[in-house]
Amino acid sequence: MKKEDLRIVFMGTPEFAVETLQALVEHDYNVVAVVTKPDKPVGRHGSILQAPAVKKYALEHGLPVLQPEKMKDENFVEQLKSYNANLQVVVAFRMLPEVVWAMPEYGTFNVHAALLPQYRGAAPINWAIINGETQTGVTTFFLDHDIDTGRIIMSKPFDIPDDADVEYVYDGLMHLGAQLCLETLEQIVATNGHPATVAQSEKIEDKDLKDAPKLFKENCEINWNQKAKQVYDFVRGLCPIPGAWTNLITQDGKETLLKVYRTSKTGQSTTAAPGTICIEGKRLLVATIDEWLCFEELQLAGKKRMMARDFMNGMKELDQCHVG
Repeated sequence: MKKEDLRIVFMGTPEFAVETLQALVEHDYNVVAVVTKPDKPVGRHGSILQAPAVKKYALEHGLPVLQPEKMKDENFVEQLKSYNANLQVVVAFRMLPEVVWAMPEYGTFNVHAALLPQYRGAAPINWAIINGETQTGVTTFFLDHDIDTGRIIMSKPFDIPDDADVEYVYDGLMHLGAQLCLETLEQIVATNGHPATVAQSEKIEDKDLKDAPKLFKENCEINWNQKAKQVYDFVRGLCPIPGAWTNLITQDGKETLLKVYRTSKTGQSTTAAPGTICIEGKRLLVATIDEWLCFEELQLAGKKRMMARDFMNGMKELDQCHVG
């Protein structure tokens, strides 16, 4: 097989996927069509349609774009078949039905932002940081019936510094994913469409696998009845989006939603009730079950994101409030 023999349909939506699509285009792969989500209504009345990042890039480079509402729609499936693709590449997209992923001769492979089989699911970057991992990575694998369980083609590790947030890891894996995709395509070409693969195990070194479920407001609430390191990791694992949150509660019981974007560890032990707020000089501290954490960046409902010192200047009687 030659590189030119591959007719590729690319599927993806956010900026994370654009990096890989761009790599395919710049390395002269034959991308015959791009599939992405429908334009999203934005604005106060939803009267403005915002195109996905992948669509913008595709149109700028003259690539046909398909935007199905439903992946099983008969018209979409027939349109997809008309491109005669023999391989599909998926990055940060939705779950595909078998009629779509099994269509090409050489199958469909996904670029997943984790070291599978760990962190299967919609939010692998967030959960790796939340769980305090020091390493994650990117995996390419062939799609099959169950989500993120197909045979692994290749993987590459990526180190997570202790102070890294989602933005840092997202950017790193975005570039690494594009690189791994190119290497995977080289393997597919070199093996005439049949690269060596490895089945995923259901345990790693006798440890249960960790999932990466979708994030909702409910699972972004901070639990102060945890150790400082757990809360610290939770906050950075949700920064900048969707953002960890808690309630700021005044002495008279009034609650206001408070987003927490950044904290720092103090190493100072405490016996105060979890969620207790303490002002120490220019530092705004909060108690966990073992140590004080220092608030660094916050956002009160209806206000702008700001540094904790500015937040302190604008709030009276903070030391009589608590969070929870």
